[in-house]
Amino acid sequence: LQERGALGFERHYHVTDPFIRRLGLEAELQGHSGCVNCLEWNEKGDLLASGSDDQHTIVWDPLHHKKLLSMHTGHTANIFSVKFLPHSGDRILITGAADSKVHVHDLTVKETVHMFGDHTNRVKRIATAPMWPNTFWSAAEDGLIRQYDLRENSKRSEVLIDLTEYCGQLVEAKCLTVNPQDNNYLAVGASGPFVRLYDIRMIHNHRKSMKQSPSAGVHTFCDRQKPLPDGAAQYYVAGHLPVKLPDYNNRLRVLVATYVTFSPDGTELLVNMGGEQVYLFDLTYKQRPYTFLLPKKCHTSGEVQNGKTSTNGVSNGIHLHSNGFRLAEGRAHVSPQVELPPYLERIKQQANEAFACQLWTQAIQLYSKAVQKAPNNAMLYGNRAAAYMKRKWDGDHYDALRDCLKAISLNPCHLKAHFRLARCLFELKYVAEALECLDDFKGKFPEQAHSSACDALDRDINAALYSKSDNAEDKKGGGPIRLRATGRKDSISEDEMVLRERSYDYKFRYCGHCNTTTDIKEANFFGSNAQYIVSGSDDGSFFIWEKETTNLVRVLQGDESIVNCLQPHPSYCFLATSGIDPVVRLWNPRPESETLNGRVVVDMEGASQANQRRMNADPLEVMLLNMGYRITGLTSGGAGGSDDEDSSEGQVQCRPS
Repeated sequence: LQERGALGFERHYHVTDPFIRRLGLEAELQGHSGCVNCLEWNEKGDLLASGSDDQHTIVWDPLHHKKLLSMHTGHTANIFSVKFLPHSGDRILITGAADSKVHVHDLTVKETVHMFGDHTNRVKRIATAPMWPNTFWSAAEDGLIRQYDLRENSKRSEVLIDLTEYCGQLVEAKCLTVNPQDNNYLAVGASGPFVRLYDIRMIHNHRKSMKQSPSAGVHTFCDRQKPLPDGAAQYYVAGHLPVKLPDYNNRLRVLVATYVTFSPDGTELLVNMGGEQVYLFDLTYKQRPYTFLLPKKCHTSGEVQNGKTSTNGVSNGIHLHSNGFRLAEGRAHVSPQVELPPYLERIKQQANEAFACQLWTQAIQLYSKAVQKAPNNAMLYGNRAAAYMKRKWDGDHYDALRDCLKAISLNPCHLKAHFRLARCLFELKYVAEALECLDDFKGKFPEQAHSSACDALDRDINAALYSKSDNAEDKKGGGPIRLRATGRKDSISEDEMVLRERSYDYKFRYCGHCNTTTDIKEANFFGSNAQYIVSGSDDGSFFIWEKETTNLVRVLQGDESIVNCLQPHPSYCFLATSGIDPVVRLWNPRPESETLNGRVVVDMEGASQANQRRMNADPLEVMLLNMGYRITGLTSGGAGGSDDEDSSEGQVQCRPS
C-alpha cells in the first residue's frame, strides 16, 4: 500500500511469538563441499552469500532456493568471513580466511580484484559500515584490527588497534562489528572475557595529532608511549567472569568472545562468550559489575521480612562501590509491597510449585515472566535468586547476587535476600565480603543469628578464610582478582588494567546452548525490534530466547554436529543457518496445516542441562564424546559441574516466599 505506517507495522510484527513457535525448516541449499563457516545477507535481503572450508563463496537467491554464482576465492584455507561492501550494488564481496589473507572480489566478472596479506595469523571476521564507503575492517588471530581503504589512489591497509600492545603477544582477535546507527563505534571480541568498544573517530584524531607532533617520529595507531586517548575505549564483561578465570584456566576451559553484534537501534551489544553463556550489554544505561560490596550496619524493627509488607522499615545501607548504588544509612521509608494482580500471583504460585519439585529452570522462567510484568516486587527477585542458587549453572550465583541486591533495594528488610546475598558472595569466592555481609545479617536479624543455616555458612566462610590452600590476599577484594585474572600480569599493560577496572556489566544472560568446540559461533538479534535472541550450539541445535525475559522458547536441530552461523533476514521472519554440514538451511514459520516438525527439540530443559554438563566436562571427555564414546561422568549427575552442592541452607534460604 506504500502507506507511511506500513514499514513500522511490518518491522513490529514480522517476528512474533506465534511465528517463532511455528518456525521450521523450509529448504536446504546444497553446493558447498565443506563446512559452511559464514553467511551474509545483502541489504535488500534478496541475496545470501556463504563461505566454506572448500574455499568457495556462493551467492544464493534464498527466496527461490537457487544458486546464482559460485567462485573460488583464491584463498588456500578455510573461509571464516564474507561481507558485501556497502554502496557497491552488491557487486563487491570481501572474504577473510585461515590463510591470513583478505580478498576482494568483483562478482559481476567472478574475479578476485585485490588481495591483502598484511595479517600474520588467521583472519576471523570482516566488518563494513554504510557511513564509510570503500572502507572495511578485519580482526585476526595476530591480535590486530586492520582498516582497509579501497579507493583507487590508496588501496592499502593499516593497523587501527593493536591488542598485543595491551594484552601481550598471545592475544587473538576473534570478531568485530560496527554500530549500525553510529558507524564510528566498533566492537571487538578477543581472547578472554572482556569485550571492547572503540570510537574510530577518536583513534583517527589521536593518530593525526601524533603525526603533527614534532617529536612524534614513527607511530602506529596504538603507540606504546601514547596509548589510546581517554574515552576511545570502553570495556564490557560479565561481572563474575574475571574472578572465575583462574579456575577455568586450571580446567583448560577457554573464555573467548566468538561473536559480537549490535541491536538494530545500536543501543545494545550482544556477545556469544565461548566457554560460557550469551550476554547482552546495555550501552545506554551502563552498570558496573557487582563485585565490590561493603554492607553497612543497620537496625530494624523486624516488621518487614522476605518481601512482606510493613510501614516501619529501615534501610540496610548497602553501598555498592563499583555500581554507584547506595541505600541511605539510618531510617528510611520503605514503600509497601504492592500485592500482585491475580494472574501474576498464579504465575508466582506455579513457580513456587516448580521450585518445590526441584524444577529450577522452570521456576526461574516463571519468576522471570512475572518480574517483567512487576519489576518492583522484591519477593519475585528474592525467589528467583533462590532458584538460581539451587540450579547452579555457570553464572547462576552471580545472577542470584544481582537479584538479592535488587530485592534489598526494593525492600531493605528482606530477610532471605540478605542471607542469600552472603551465601552468593561466598560461592563467588568473595569470602571476606561474605563474612562481613553475614555479620551484618546477624546484627540486622538477631533472631536468625544462631540458626542452622547461619552457623553452617559461618563455618564454611571461616574454613575458607583459614584454609592453607586459600590465597587470602587474592580473595580479599575484587580489584586484585580482576586485574590478575589472566595469570600473565607482566604482559598486561597499565592502561589495559585501568580499562578492565572500568568495565561495565551485562543486562541479560541467556543460557541453554553450549559454545566450547568452535570459535566462530554466532548469536544474533531476531526481529527488527530485537525481540528475540538466537544462538548456535555444539549439540547441533540452535536456541531462541525472548530477549526481555531471557526465557528459552524454541530449540531446533540445525546441523548433524554443530550450528555456528545464524543470520536473520533484514525484514522477514526468515533465518539462515549453517555449521559443520556442507549445506545452508533456511527457516521460516511453517503453515498451520503442517502437523509434524521433526527438527523441534521438545525437551528444551534436558537439552540445556546436557549442554551445561558438556561445558563443565573435561576437554578430553568432550573430545571422546565427539568421537562417539559415552562418558559416564558426562551424562549423569547434576548440571553445573564446578560448584559443590550446598546442604546448609536451612529454613532461611530453601523455600521461596
